[in-house]
Amino acid sequence: MQNALLIAFATLAFTPAWAEEPAVKKDMGALQGEWSMVSGSADGQPMPDEMRTQMKRVCKGDEATVTMGPRVFLKAKFTIDPSKKPKTIDYQMIEGVTKGNTQVGIYEVDGDTFRSCFSAPGDPRPADFTSKFGDRRTVSVWHRQKRAGPDAK
Repeated sequence: MQNALLIAFATLAFTPAWAEEPAVKKDMGALQGEWSMVSGSADGQPMPDEMRTQMKRVCKGDEATVTMGPRVFLKAKFTIDPSKKPKTIDYQMIEGVTKGNTQVGIYEVDGDTFRSCFSAPGDPRPADFTSKFGDRRTVSVWHRQKRAGPDAK
């Protein structure tokens, strides 16, 4: 009996919080996989095509890694709140130029398209998906890479 209680407690203790809420679980599932950047802008300036075409985003569980070619651009643990309008996403940066900081943003996921807008560390959460000169925001749109295997879309 004591072992069964210990196993049950350990299972609950190590279940991520996002796995408990149906809306969070649904959106977390929709964010998984490999994504290619469709468009991006920072501080109102569009990302040059030669950079944009090299950008990849891989989401596994509650971690997102963005690479540009072979280089890690950023890596973050993230949490989402799909009950907010717009939906919110918070990055705890674990690799990249803003390592150790938190960046807050908003997101939407629609099928194979993911869109986000993040503020610079320490700035307030954006209320819309825009980036203008001087606002220190980044906006990006990503398209999911087609999945291989029997459940491919």
